[in-house]
Amino acid sequence: MPATGCSVRVKMDGLAQYKAKFIELLEATGREGVPELLYWLETTDFYTAPASTRYHGSYEGGLLEHSVLTCKALRRLIRAFELDIPPQSADIVSLLHDVCKTGFYKLSKRNVKNSDGKWEEVPCYTIEDAFPYGHGEKSVLLLSGHIRLTDEEAIAIRWHMGAYDDAAQSYSGAGTLGRALSQYPLASALHIADMIESHLLNTKQL
Repeated sequence: MPATGCSVRVKMDGLAQYKAKFIELLEATGREGVPELLYWLETTDFYTAPASTRYHGSYEGGLLEHSVLTCKALRRLIRAFELDIPPQSADIVSLLHDVCKTGFYKLSKRNVKNSDGKWEEVPCYTIEDAFPYGHGEKSVLLLSGHIRLTDEEAIAIRWHMGAYDDAAQSYSGAGTLGRALSQYPLASALHIADMIESHLLNTKQL
């Protein structure tokens, strides 16, 4: 049975603006293969998918919004702490870390009681993973078919969930995560920026 959330709301305002900004930022990296990657993204639901079923960005376009705002958060983090991280790499990983969520959510409906105590049908998202390959590792695999990632970029995307990654729950997995975060500054920075955008930011502006 697919996992279900019912806090969905469809949010279309500004979606075109976020898409234009995403494309602008990604093209500005100058990374070989970006045109092909953008073409592929157009064949997926990346620009319209939610970022989650009930938490951050649980509405149409939430994934796109989260990706652009994580890029903004990571840029601010790098400036604030004067981190030695290449701007191109920072933009690549922040914009694309959650590409694994393409083909992952399905718009559905369920019955809930409204404020009057009456049942009504409301839209919601359910998880229907078309390619169950994991999370961060799935993003790395999907991206590798279009662009060449540096080792640090691949590590950062793979472990952007930090301790929330299922693989980190085992002793060996926790050790691998610890080494990734300590050896690769971009991995730590992306994880922090992702958490900041998901849980702390209140103003959703480009």
